[in-house]
Amino acid sequence: MTKFSDLGLSAPILAALQAKGYDTPTPIQRDAIPVLLEGRDLCGIAQTGTGKTAAFALPSLMRLAANPKPRPPGGCRMLVLSPTRELAAQIAQSFVDYGKQLRLSVGCVFGGMPIGRQIKMCGAGLDILVATPGRLIDLIEQRALSLRHVEIFVLDEADQMLDLGFIHALKHIDRLLPKQRQSLFFSATMPKAIAELGARFLDNPIQVAVTPIASTAERVDQYVTFVNPQEKQALLTIVLQNEPIERALIFSRTKHGADKIVKHLGAAGIRSAAIHGNKSQNARMDALNAFKKGEIKILIATDIAARGIDVSGVSHVFNFDLPNVAEQYVHRIGRTARAGAPGIAVSFVAGEEKGWLRDIEKLTGVKLTPAPLPSDFEALRAKLPKPAASPPGRRHEERDERPRRSFAPRRPGQVGAHRGAIRRTGGR
Repeated sequence: MTKFSDLGLSAPILAALQAKGYDTPTPIQRDAIPVLLEGRDLCGIAQTGTGKTAAFALPSLMRLAANPKPRPPGGCRMLVLSPTRELAAQIAQSFVDYGKQLRLSVGCVFGGMPIGRQIKMCGAGLDILVATPGRLIDLIEQRALSLRHVEIFVLDEADQMLDLGFIHALKHIDRLLPKQRQSLFFSATMPKAIAELGARFLDNPIQVAVTPIASTAERVDQYVTFVNPQEKQALLTIVLQNEPIERALIFSRTKHGADKIVKHLGAAGIRSAAIHGNKSQNARMDALNAFKKGEIKILIATDIAARGIDVSGVSHVFNFDLPNVAEQYVHRIGRTARAGAPGIAVSFVAGEEKGWLRDIEKLTGVKLTPAPLPSDFEALRAKLPKPAASPPGRRHEERDERPRRSFAPRRPGQVGAHRGAIRRTGGR
């Protein structure tokens, strides 16, 4: 069996991996790391949870450290683009963890925080910058950041980038990057539009494909309960009260729906939190950190906000609302059964969602196991406490938090930065 020590990684990186208890690479790490150490471009087909962050972070850290250069003022040596704030922060933290014995600086930029701190950070220069496209464009337009010094470029979750409407931003960024660079491109799927996007960034790439999108985690037991829409909340509350759940991730199609779930669970004495686009960045990060630390065991999320969540110990995934895109179901349930552990995925399906269920079963080749309502469901439902009424105010709208399909440049300063100044993986 291949070990990290067989892949040609340097001693400081191997020591960091050992400190985290990592010994054996995942398939994408095993196949990608030697290619990237040679300086080749790479096209990786891999979904969240396959270990792709380490696949590009480890060889990139080694290459940058082996060729030390001054940090370019107003620039960076490596640029990683991520579609969401949570995923960007997670990637940046991985670089910090893996490179803790190296003298490399890591910065992370995304919306939701003031821009001034971010401008100052970029002005000092960075070795590695992790960014979301909109925030990156803002910094470039304000002349706070230049891409002309980029040696390594990573485009992560390309399919989600297109879903969120970042295609024009990506094309603009491509024009600003130097032609001589190493480029890495990752996507969970590779339809024609994604392949055409990859062709813009890559030069004679090596392709590595692992875990096709249609394959769901083998260790995930998948169940479906057919239920009326008005019964879903009671069913969820009853299940959470009676099942041994270590940590659960619950998916709601709408932002207001996610908040409503939190409210009902709270009335029943079940602590939970929600993350979605209407929450402030601090609120989203606080909820995610509390979930990671085990301070709360239940996290409710919309698909966009949950992209990139990688939390160990998620025993259950609940599809409170079934996704209308079959591939999204695979992304959702892939957040359980990590690192060899088993997992359970439960979908609550109303009559109008049955067509989406058929699409999911066709894509995955898995027939979900029926799980009937509890025999005493109505009696248990009648005993559930009602949540307190909301105070009068602005009327909520039941809107899907679905990806936006177009990109409109933001006004300079409209979005902000990650709260952090430069994170360093060692003093300089």
